[in-house]
Amino acid sequence: MTGVLEWARAENLQPEPITLDIWKKLPRDFCRLVEVVNGDVVRAEAPPQPHRNAARRIASMVENAAETHMARYNDGWLYVGIDQDVLLWETPRVTVRRPDVALFTCAPNDVGPLAASRVKIAIEVVSPITERVDTTDKQAEYALAGIPWYWLVYMDRDRVSAIQTHVLVLGHYRPHRRITPTIGETMLDMPIEIRIDWTRLFALVF
Repeated sequence: MTGVLEWARAENLQPEPITLDIWKKLPRDFCRLVEVVNGDVVRAEAPPQPHRNAARRIASMVENAAETHMARYNDGWLYVGIDQDVLLWETPRVTVRRPDVALFTCAPNDVGPLAASRVKIAIEVVSPITERVDTTDKQAEYALAGIPWYWLVYMDRDRVSAIQTHVLVLGHYRPHRRITPTIGETMLDMPIEIRIDWTRLFALVF
């Protein structure tokens, strides 16, 4: 008998909906393995190495852009998080997602997830396992939560093949710009100027 068949028993069902208070008290090692959708725990599959490296390198580019923006405009603090818990909504049942990368306007909070109202950009690196969730479920959820910009990063084996940006318009995401690899850099100018260095988005297996 496989592990799943051994586990599939009524007594192993989630006993009650997750609330924000419960989420804050759960062991952090457990929380890193799951997300919460309308009070129900859903498993968050560990991404492959190229996926993780793409997220890390894009986060570095966004962080450099945030530092430049703050130095130039002095209009508030910006931070970048990788796998940062984001509270999309608390009622009627709590939903907590974990974008691969997030640009936000306050420091992380050690006692709970970051409020979606603080997030400027949510970025998901799409993999075969996560594609449906990233392009439908999360896209709709992030829009409902009011996150103004959403990026989908597409992979082709060990490299990034495209980045599709979306802007929130009247409660729904509208495709804004699709960029593909080129020699050198590509500038994305909304909501801040971010330079995408394509040379860092190849050979992501290491």
